[in-house]
Amino acid sequence: MSMVIAGAIGGGLSVASSVFGFASASKARRRAEREKRKQLAKLAQLEKNRQAIINPYANVKNLSSMAKDLSGMISNPYANLGVATQAAKFEAEQIDLSLANTLDTLRETGASAGGATALAQAALKSKQGISASIEQQEAQNERLKAQGQQEMQQAKMAEAQRQQGIQLSEAERIQNAEVAGKQFVFGATESRQQQQIDRTAGLAGIAQQQAAQAQADQAGAITSGISALGSIAMATGQGYAASKKADTITPPPPTVTVSGSDRRLKENIKNIGISPAGLNIYLFEYKDKKFGNGVFQGVMSDEIPAKAVIKGADGYDRVDYSLIDVEFKKI
Repeated sequence: MSMVIAGAIGGGLSVASSVFGFASASKARRRAEREKRKQLAKLAQLEKNRQAIINPYANVKNLSSMAKDLSGMISNPYANLGVATQAAKFEAEQIDLSLANTLDTLRETGASAGGATALAQAALKSKQGISASIEQQEAQNERLKAQGQQEMQQAKMAEAQRQQGIQLSEAERIQNAEVAGKQFVFGATESRQQQQIDRTAGLAGIAQQQAAQAQADQAGAITSGISALGSIAMATGQGYAASKKADTITPPPPTVTVSGSDRRLKENIKNIGISPAGLNIYLFEYKDKKFGNGVFQGVMSDEIPAKAVIKGADGYDRVDYSLIDVEFKKI
């Protein structure tokens, strides 16, 4: 009869543990689902407020207007070359004067006409040489002047082209820098927003996993409760049968269901034997004295049949000693 009572007590504790586990799992599931909804709403808001895609070349300007036509600077430095008429005029005057002087001399001296002619020809030849020299000097001066003008025009055009090239190059550099800057800002902002979206999506996924685990814990608590009720019913039936056959049946040693039968809760563990069913029997102490103070005899939940193990909502195992052949007791 004591075994029946112990089984009923153990079943009652198991039912209470299942109810507690179900309530705790339900609370955890609701909390996880609230967190999931929160993160999903935040995710939707983040995606809604993402920056618009830009065209970094939208404001690029046409620089062709900066290229100027320099043909107006070109001229023909030889267009206005003058003819050395002054030298020819001087030459004619000299010839006339020479002839007049010669004729006067001939009259005074009474020389023959042939001598006068020869003298005039000699004077003319001399003056022709002087005129030709002056003509050459003036022509050379005009050529040098035209050459200097041409070189000056070429230098001016080269300088104008250089300045125009600098302006075009600098304008292109500024435009490229503006485009690169817009691309950098867009890329950095996009990367940061994507990180926030990924992080929020990850948190939503974690909340979903927690909700699923809590739901599984609820189902486990219900299953444990049903099993505990079955144990109570079985113990009650066994008690009824035992009351009818008390005179012929020797009651089994008392067993109880205890909390905190998880190896992780124990210390100073020592194996002292093996039960008839082949289960290891240990002496141990509880790390947390709220489970009991002193040395106890019992088993390790990870070594016994699964049917006798009750998974607690706190993550630690309980053992239903009514289902095994080892007695739990304080030494």
